Parts: sequence; C-alpha cells; structure tokens
Amino acid sequence: MLVEDITNSLAKATDFASIALNAQVQRQQQIVLRFSQYTREQQVDLTQLCHQLDGVVQASPEQLTVLLNQPAGYLLTKRWADYFHDQAPVQIQLTQIMKQYDVYWQAGDHRFNLTKRPLIYGIMNITPDSFFDGGQYKTKDDVLKHVGTMLQAGADVIEVNGQTTRPGFKEVTPEEELNRTLPYIKAIQQAFPKAVIAVDTYKYPVMQQVLEAGVSIINDVNGFTDDPRKLKLMADSRAGLLTMHSSREHEYMDLTTSMRDFFEQNLAELTRAGIDIERIALDQGIGYSQVAHGEQDYAMMRNIDDFNYLRRPMMVAISRKGYLGLLLGLKKEDRLPMTLVTETAMMLKGGRILRVHDVGETKQMVTLLERIQKGYWLVNDHA
Repeated sequence: MLVEDITNSLAKATDFASIALNAQVQRQQQIVLRFSQYTREQQVDLTQLCHQLDGVVQASPEQLTVLLNQPAGYLLTKRWADYFHDQAPVQIQLTQIMKQYDVYWQAGDHRFNLTKRPLIYGIMNITPDSFFDGGQYKTKDDVLKHVGTMLQAGADVIEVNGQTTRPGFKEVTPEEELNRTLPYIKAIQQAFPKAVIAVDTYKYPVMQQVLEAGVSIINDVNGFTDDPRKLKLMADSRAGLLTMHSSREHEYMDLTTSMRDFFEQNLAELTRAGIDIERIALDQGIGYSQVAHGEQDYAMMRNIDDFNYLRRPMMVAISRKGYLGLLLGLKKEDRLPMTLVTETAMMLKGGRILRVHDVGETKQMVTLLERIQKGYWLVNDHA
C-alpha cells in the first residue's frame, strides 16, 4: 500500500470548488491523503477506519482519498499498526507526512511543540497601572509566591511586565522599566531555575539587558521593526519572538486582508534579518485598534483561523479585557468565565498560546478541550 499527502495540490487548482476547499482546509487545519495499491479487503478496512475518524472518503478499487482533521491524522498514524500489521512502510510515510504539520516555537533552550498542546503563558505584572492587577504584587515575596502558584498550576511561561500598554497608557523610561523588572527576573531565576521567562517590552535598551539576563522570550507590541537595532539584537540572540500586529495608528478598509499583509511582511522582514522562523510567534493585537474594545476586537476573535496558513503559533491575549465590561457589564474580578469562553472559541480555531491571568482554570479548559479534540471512537474488528 502507498499513501501520499495531496493537500497542497488544492492550492494549484483554479475551479471555485477547489479554491473553497483549499480555504477550508487551511482555516480548519485539515489534510487530504490519498491511498493506493491496496487489496479489496484493505480497501474495506481502510474505508471503515477513515469513517471512524469522521473523514470525508471517496474510494474506488484503485485509490482512496480522505479529508481528515489534523488530530485524526495524528491518531491514524499512531494506531496504523493496530489495523494494518503488515504495512509498516505506510506508517513511516504517515509519520513523515504528519511531521510536516508540527508547529514548533523555539525560545532559547526551549522548543515547544504547539501541535501537541497549547502553551499556557502566565502574566506577572510588576506595574502600578496594569488594567487588571496593577499594583497587586508590590514585594518580592508577593511576586515569587504568585509565580510559584502559576507554575504549580501549569504555566509553561512566566511573562514579566514592567510597563502596561493598555489604552491611554503612560510611558515610563527604560531605566524605570528595568528597575521594575530586572530584580524580579533574577529573583525568579534563582527561586525557579527551570522557569521559562518572557518579558513584554518594546524598548531596545530593555530588550538588550533582559536578554543579557537570560530571558527566553521577548514580546514586542511594535513587532520588532520600529527600531533597526532590534532586528540585529534579536538575530544575535536565541530568544523567541512574540510579534504583534497593532492598528492603533491607522484604520482599515479590509481588516483580515490587511492583517495578512502585515504578518507576511513582518515575518519576511524578521527572517530576512537572520531570525529563524521557528523562533517567531504571532499576536493579532486584540485591544490595540483605534477604538479600544470595539468591532475590530470581535472581528479578530472570529478571524484567528484566517492566519493558520502561516504555520506559526498565534497568541490568544484576551484575559479579562475591557470588552467584557462594555458588552456584558462585568467588573474585572467577574470576567473569568467569559474569558474562558472566548479563549475556548479562539483555541478551537487555532490559537495555541494562551496569555492569561488565571492559570489553573485555563489549564483545566485546555485539558478538557484537547481531550474532546482527540475524542475519536476506533474499533478494530480484526484485533
């Protein structure tokens, strides 16, 4: 038996049905496999297995074509030998095919496989004016206790923030930002040596010093391209980049197309500077439009799957934000349930990095959703 991945062939077709199918496959992260050179009995068994994986199947004596969700493709690969004991070469082929769909994020010494599970990115604000918990953690003991709680609850990354970029924020000097962050970075490293630390900053001097201090990720709301020194600094480092789209300075006629253009150009500029694409993750910039918590935010929550074709992890950064106050009248302390609802909707469309204040509850949500996503009922009549 042979198998080939024909997913990319859809992009070459010019008829409307193929164009529409290709768009669906990209957004919903599906694959199209074609099997051939099988016996009649193998065709029957393969058809039954693909149906159990909820695939769309077209079969003939010569070939079988199936449309599958990626989780079903990984499960097919894992369970192949249970159904076809004498077809080990096909399992090797499937393994190679599915490896192409793995999405990794390299951040310093850490390489996250975000295809296997989403990453939980805990927020540690060391600021007096952050919108949710500004001023809440005032001492080193407060900070370390909160970091410890987040790590124990399942945080994969701890992000230290020394300046808010909430709507109407007041800028602080690089020196003040470093005074707020560096001592805590060092304290976290000493108390939790295995912790993966990120820093949210758009200032070159801050980036320079926190990278020297050994942080693994830089989160820049300006996308790293507003200061040419940033590109060389990041290219010479091994840190992961979280690059954000922002529309605070302009308005769009076509939001999704303009965002595609931004990310494509931004990725091209970063990689041209010598930054490996596996080091780059994306952020849509929800809350960074000209009208805070307006229509653009909801469009971005809905259109996140339009960027799956870029094959880079997309951040979901909506935790307890002001849209929940404006739309539902919820106070900051009452926004967790609807935050989880929004995160669920965006994760199901491809969001793989969840930037959150509430790690434990997010971990529960991720565990449940991942189990549902992999919830196929496979029965082998020949076992």
